[in-house]
Amino acid sequence: MGIKALIGPMVSQAITSNRRRDAQRRRFEAVRVRAGKPHEVLYFHQVDDPYSALMAGRLAGLVEQYGVVLTPHLVPPPPDWAAPERQKLTVYARRDAALLAPAYGLDYCDRTPPTVPELERARSILQSAIDAGRFTVAAPVVARAMCAGESLDAAEADFGSATPATVATALEAGDRLRERLGHYLGATLYHAGEWYWGVDRLGDLEVRLRALGCGTGGSAACLLAPRPQPRFLETVRAADASTPALEIFLSFRSPYTYLAMERVQALVSHYGVELRLRFVLPMVMRGLPVPAAKRNYILRDCKREAERLGIPFGSVCDPVGRPVERGLAILNGAIPTGAGPAFACSFLRGVFAEAIDAGSDRGLRHLVERAGLDWQQALVWMADESWRDVAEDNRHTMFADHLWGVPSFRFGDLATWGQDRLWLVEQAIIETLGGPKATASDLRTETET
Repeated sequence: MGIKALIGPMVSQAITSNRRRDAQRRRFEAVRVRAGKPHEVLYFHQVDDPYSALMAGRLAGLVEQYGVVLTPHLVPPPPDWAAPERQKLTVYARRDAALLAPAYGLDYCDRTPPTVPELERARSILQSAIDAGRFTVAAPVVARAMCAGESLDAAEADFGSATPATVATALEAGDRLRERLGHYLGATLYHAGEWYWGVDRLGDLEVRLRALGCGTGGSAACLLAPRPQPRFLETVRAADASTPALEIFLSFRSPYTYLAMERVQALVSHYGVELRLRFVLPMVMRGLPVPAAKRNYILRDCKREAERLGIPFGSVCDPVGRPVERGLAILNGAIPTGAGPAFACSFLRGVFAEAIDAGSDRGLRHLVERAGLDWQQALVWMADESWRDVAEDNRHTMFADHLWGVPSFRFGDLATWGQDRLWLVEQAIIETLGGPKATASDLRTETET
């Protein structure tokens, strides 16, 4: 085992360590108690970000229900390294927010992006509201007006407007603070050293606040943002030859792909849908940077997601480079045999939960044979470079649907990104198989207390 393979698991285990996390939480809480301060949540709002528009609809409830002090900051769009496919992100985020909103009881419509004057005016109104301590009231009003393409006159009359110089100073300060604390996106919440991105992580913050004894205000029985979950209905017809296949775009360096793979298999098995694996090279192996702040957030977020899902995670042996290439060559050979999903699960579990060095013959052989494949056949597949053309073709197909990250899914007319969108995938399958369209209450199957 090389030095990189030895250091990688040690670093990843330190980043995702529960002991370290709990010690950090105790330190933050001790400092807060000694200072006699209330619980504070920092919020970073990007005016032209659809996910920020969704989050705006839950901030007042967060303050009311948990008694926290919310400190909002306006921020500019993320830097290029955080949005390497910015145009695709813009198109996808609007579409995704429109799909998310009903499940969370929120309003959002996918309109054309706001103009520069609209953005400047919205920032001016919101900064004025921040200065007056009225952001949680103003944010949803401004978000609704911008979503509907309506005038901001009423909002400006109610909340006022800040000068361009004040807004510019605030944006710079918000961006600087966000970067110093270790993030890069809008719609992000920061509490006691931990980050929560988007309305579908708000429930995780709520669970944390409840553990600290918050939640005495408002309706303490329910979360503000319970996570939609697949339902595994029994009352739909069986899939047949006319049913589309579920395509998953995956990467062997993506921990989110690891969190999705076995759950995707359970979903297609339940509904009898064909699963097609469409592998792509990792972003960093396509020349796209993944800086430390992004890597660290992803590891910590995946650890939190893994614990919620009951999936082991954290002993990581980064397979970037040769291990990924060897793995994808084998996957390309295994897919026609029907063993592709088993090998993908074995490989991903090995590198993200068991610290197995897939760059070594010993490690890779274990992952191959655990999937029921023959090692000698795997050696033949590794000598075949045709997987590279397949990966590139898959990348072009993924991009054509304005997707760029993994895991992404395509089923019929649905194209969506993220292991936390499997409920959307399932709903598309259910409706294709003659089942009912889900209501928001149908999807709120996650434990809320």
